[in-house]
Amino acid sequence: MAYKISDECISCGACAGACPVGCIEQGSQHYEINKDTCIECGTCAGVCPVGAPKAE
Repeated sequence: MAYKISDECISCGACAGACPVGCIEQGSQHYEINKDTCIECGTCAGVCPVGAPKAE
C-alpha cells in the first residue's frame, strides 16, 4: 500500500531527504509521493515531525 502525504504537511523536506527511492517531491501545496515508485517502506512516516505521510 503506497503512502500519501496529507494536508498536515509543513513542507520541511524531511521525508524527501529520507526516501530511499527518491519518490517524494515538493508539490504546489506540500510534498507529494509518486505512488508508482513508492516501495511502501514507511521511512517517510517515520521521519515526519507532524505525521503527514499515511498509508493509503
